[in-house]
Parts: sequence; C-alpha cells; structure tokens
Amino acid sequence: MNTFEEMGLDPKILDAIKDLGFETPTPIQAKAIPYLLNSDKDLIALAQTGTGKTAAFSLPILQQIDLGSKKTQTLILSPTRELALQIAKDVKNYSKNLKNLRVTVVYGGANIVSQMKELERGSQFVVGTPGRMLDLLRRKKLKVNNITNLVLDEADEMLSMGFKDDLETILAETPASRRTLLFSATMPKEILSIANNYMREREEISSGKRNIAAENVNHVYYMVQARNRYDALKRIADVNPDIYGIVFCRTRRETKEVAEKLMNDGYNADALHGDLSQAQRDYVMNRFRTRNLQILVATDVAARGLDVKELSHIINYNLPDDKEVYIHRSGRTGRAGKKGTSAVIIHSRETNKLREIEKKAGKKFEQKQVPTGKEICEKQLFNLIDRVEKVQVNKEEIESFLEVIYKKLSWLSREELIQHFVSVEFNRFLSYYQNAPDLNINVGTQRKREDRRKATNFSRFFINLGSKNGLNPAQLITIINKQTQLHHADIGGIDIMKKFSFFEFDKKYERELLKAFKNVQVDGIDVIVDKSKKEPKAERFGARFGQKKRNKRQRGNKRF
Repeated sequence: MNTFEEMGLDPKILDAIKDLGFETPTPIQAKAIPYLLNSDKDLIALAQTGTGKTAAFSLPILQQIDLGSKKTQTLILSPTRELALQIAKDVKNYSKNLKNLRVTVVYGGANIVSQMKELERGSQFVVGTPGRMLDLLRRKKLKVNNITNLVLDEADEMLSMGFKDDLETILAETPASRRTLLFSATMPKEILSIANNYMREREEISSGKRNIAAENVNHVYYMVQARNRYDALKRIADVNPDIYGIVFCRTRRETKEVAEKLMNDGYNADALHGDLSQAQRDYVMNRFRTRNLQILVATDVAARGLDVKELSHIINYNLPDDKEVYIHRSGRTGRAGKKGTSAVIIHSRETNKLREIEKKAGKKFEQKQVPTGKEICEKQLFNLIDRVEKVQVNKEEIESFLEVIYKKLSWLSREELIQHFVSVEFNRFLSYYQNAPDLNINVGTQRKREDRRKATNFSRFFINLGSKNGLNPAQLITIINKQTQLHHADIGGIDIMKKFSFFEFDKKYERELLKAFKNVQVDGIDVIVDKSKKEPKAERFGARFGQKKRNKRQRGNKRF
C-alpha cells in the first residue's frame, strides 16, 4: 500500500501522523500495519535500526486499544532506558487525538515508587526495560492479566545484553492468548528459541534483505599503521568540518582514551561508556542530540537506545568482532532518505576481516586516502569563508563599534584585511599540518614493508594477555609500541589465544622489549612478557607458564 489512508487507519491517528510529517509508509510499515490491523496472529518482523519500526507496531495497536478501560493492555519491552523513552514519546505523539489514552514508561536507575504510582493510576501502554518490568511484576504493581499485545523491540539487542531469562519470565507471566510481536534486526538462534517456545501461529515479514547494510550509506575504509589510528581519526574529522557522528571503540578504556585525546586537542567531543552514572550519561546524550557535541565516542553497548536521525558519519575506530555489529553501527547514518558515511580505520592485517564484513553487509568498501595536511587546510579555509559569507550580520548591535574598528584597520588594504582575517583561525591548521607525514599504507609501501619483514630476524615472545582480556592484534601492537617506544622496530606474526598470546619482534631489540615490560600493568593485570620457543605448543606452554609463575614467586625474577 502506498499511503497510510489506504491501510484503514483511524482518522484521528492519520491526523496525528500527518502533523508529524509522515507522508508515505516505510517498507516495514507497509507490510506490518495492514497485517496487524487484519490478523490476530503473532508476528516476527525483521528490519534494520531507523526503518520506522515503532510506528509499524504502535499505530495498529493504538487503533485496537480499549480506551474505556484503564487496565494495561500492551507491554513494549526495549533494551535500554533511552529507547524506552523514545518509544513512549512516539506513542504519545501518535495518540495525541485519542482521549483517555495513558502511556507509562518504566526503567531502572529511576525512582520505582513514582513508577508504581503511575501504574496504579492506570495505563493502557507500558513501555520499559526487562529488568524494571520484572521487578514491578514481582512487586505485583504491574498487572499483566489483561495483556493483549506484547512487543519485543530490538529483541536481538536485549538478548545480547543478557536479558534472555528476564524476557522468558515476563513472557511466561502474560496470558497465553496475547499477541506477541517480535521486532529485530537479526535472527540469531536465541530469537528462534523464544519464537518457538512462546509464540503461537506466526507470520514472518522483513524489510529488504536480512543483515544487509542501508542503501543510503557510503562505506569506506582507511588503511594506516596501528600506531597512526588516532592521527587518522583526527584528519577525517578535520577534513569534514561539519561532521556530526559517532566514533565506535571496542572497549571502555579505549573509548575514554580516544575521547580525552580529542577533547585535549580541541575537538567538540565527549565519551559515552558503561562507567558513567545515569546522570552523566543523560547529560552527554542530551548534548549530542541537541548538536552541542559534534563527535560522540562510544562503545556499542553504551550507544544502544541513542536515536539520532541526521548523523553524517559513523567511524569504526576498530573493526567489530561480530560482522552484524558493523551493520548495526552503519545503520545509524543514512536515515530518512539522507546520505551518510560509514568509515573504518584498519591496518594491513585486517583486510581479510574487512572482506568478510563486505560479504555479510552486501556492500563494497571504497578505499579512501587519509587526507593530507594540504587537503585539510584547503577544506578548512573554504569552510571558514562559507561561514563568513553566510553569517547573519546584526548591524544594529555592532553599529556603535564600527567607527573605531574602521579606523583601527584603515591602514590595511582590502587584500591585506582578508589575509589577516583568514589567518586568525587558519594559522593553527597551517602550523599543525606543516610537513605532516603521509599516513596511508598503499600497495607498494605494504609490499616493501612485507619484504623488509621477511628479511628481519624475529624472536618469538609470550605475553599473558589473550582474547579473554579483550586483546586483538591491533591492541597488542599498540601496547608494544606504547611500552617500548620502538616504533621503527618490526613486529611479525601475532597469535591471539584465549588466556595468552604470542608475537614476533625484531631480534635486535630483544633486551629493550623485555626491559620495557618490567612492572607493567594493563587494565589492572600484571603483564608478563618472556621469550618463547619458536613453535611452542599452546596447551603445554600454558601449563608450564602456570608452574613458571609459581617458580618466580619462589626464586624472584629469574627467567625460565
């Protein structure tokens, strides 16, 4: 169906969505709304973030709600407080012409007493996070015996955040006659398990192809040395003066470090991670939503529920381990018919991983060159000129100052005045990027580097950090470079195990490497680096390492 009117929606609902600027339904809305209006069967709907899922399930439910009863008839579960608040806000906007409709949102980190009082007053719609809903159920403050619709929004996200048990408990408490609507971007086996156990006869619909990246997103990558990753990020930001985007990092620690560096270097940035209190989190998110922040540095978990529709860039500071995570990230830009860019900063060892993501996303990534200092200066200069040309002049306010200003600058010619004016803001870019090195790895450079590595005599080393500690090759290279400061030394093969890893390092710098890792901690772990046999067997080596630590305690720092 091409219009909302053709679907048979109530005129009061149609008027509300027209006021919101809704013109034509999105693909998921065009499929889900008619189905839910004309069927009482369960539904699994697959659609990416930002495709209009809230309207897809809430508009038909609003039309079917019993406004004469204050009893809770619809539960909507979401993975985060922010998404719950957004859903509740949308439902209220859609139902503004419906009298006596009440929507209550419940979530952790807020006063549960006030939420219980809201429920006691009666709400047909209750939106919230699984943990708080379960708490209210156990306190017998959330009554679910009259539930006719149960919606699981972003179901895959809720499962990945560890809410499986909570979801199953809530599902088991609601009436078997309810209709269950499961909206998800992906279909992992845990989703199928819930569907098989708790859904009746069901229909499955999807918007576009599964796990395919958004059409309006330009996917690009920059290839640099791991140690140049942050400098590459800065150049990407500098060449896009109007950037409004999210930089995704792998860990909280990396998120903090990157955000602090950006802020110290004068960028309009801040961090969003799990160590923030709810008040701090709300403050950062509100600043970003209102565009008082240009760059938000975040982990995937922390960014869930952040619904911002006009992002220009998503920048992957590291490739995610899960290929579907990349699709979720990139889907945050290129929304509402607008174009967006999803960029990845990789090093040469990650090309195979990038190709796997290309295959999963169904998109070809374009290799872009990290901008040179000259390109950045040119872009910043003309951005400055554009701002000057378009600035609104408040002549009445500055009139009294102009005579003194004209006199002060009268000795300058028109050309000299423009040169002075431009240089006020432009000089810092000129000085910073003067003689700036090329950060790109091109094919020729990479081959030379590989040839040099082949000619390098490597020693093999053991380190007591592995994938269990969140270690990956890029992070290991960063740790080695940070501790040794031997950026010119070659690093060879890297093998990441679960609890420990092996790496090759230029044999000429063995002593410097071992000395650099004495009394070093990473994330509170005492790091041990020692020389390894050329081809150790991991299991035997791990057992020997445990014995070795015991021996060290007895004999001091004697090497084994």
